[in-house]
Amino acid sequence: MLDTWLTRELGLRLPIIGAPMGGRAGGVLAGAVSAAGGLGMLGAAGYTSPEWIAAESAIAREAGGGLFGIGLQTWSLADNPAMVDAAIEARPTVIALSFGDPDGYAQRIKEAGIPTLSQINSVQDLRLAERAGIDVIVAQGTEAGGHTGRVATLPLLQEILDATDRPVLAAGGIATGRGLAAVLAAGAQGALIGTALLASPEAVGPAYAVPRLLAAGSTDTVYTPVFDQARHQPWPQRWYGRALTNEFTEKFHDAGGDEGAIAAAYDGADPDIGVVYAGQAAGLVNAERPAGDIVAEIAARAEELLRRYG
Repeated sequence: MLDTWLTRELGLRLPIIGAPMGGRAGGVLAGAVSAAGGLGMLGAAGYTSPEWIAAESAIAREAGGGLFGIGLQTWSLADNPAMVDAAIEARPTVIALSFGDPDGYAQRIKEAGIPTLSQINSVQDLRLAERAGIDVIVAQGTEAGGHTGRVATLPLLQEILDATDRPVLAAGGIATGRGLAAVLAAGAQGALIGTALLASPEAVGPAYAVPRLLAAGSTDTVYTPVFDQARHQPWPQRWYGRALTNEFTEKFHDAGGDEGAIAAAYDGADPDIGVVYAGQAAGLVNAERPAGDIVAEIAARAEELLRRYG
């Protein structure tokens, strides 16, 4: 029931990809997801380096039996083109080009014989990805944690499935077997999971991130630019970040404050002020568990449901 284009073409046992979460998904997490039968991805944020890609790729490759992916933030590559070179040099299973026009970058990656993937948030994004020759499309809904678009996963997935003949994956709000079964039944070839993995010991991040996530419910997130403003990260305004609410978002989200004042008030070491990017699936994360166990349970439950109702 879990045999899809994704598993067949990438040599996976399970149609699950660990989302390339910047600042949270390093080689250890990526390797754990791949070892469990999915595909773990490194989150190469705009502030990371080619050296980071090389080092974390080696960890992911060893831990995951050679299978891993690298996720790049396309909008930032013009200022740091060496990130593309480093990703190609690492020879991953797939490279993701998300958040921006992948034209030019995708062709270089494909010429190196590496499949490409792109998270998109609209049909307009889809057309750019198709024009660039992207192999796999990910319909990423606004339920997702971190930077994302403004359309919910289910309507976006339906729209994208009807608009392309390329293989489509789903992302945003998928954290259990029910979520995976739902998107597979709709026609997706697999799913990206991110928030579900954030309470795993393999994820990196501030010490307060896990207890804050475990205490959060599905209504305790906000779609906001304030953490980008606070940290002077120049994300394009069409992509805000979904994060857990805290004192900082209560004070500055929608307050129209000056960026200098926002930055001056920020303290990433303070759990009441620092950022924890997480999606609306936060309410489904209730315990700290190894990433491999999470991936295996999601897949087993999805297969059970698809057999029961398929």
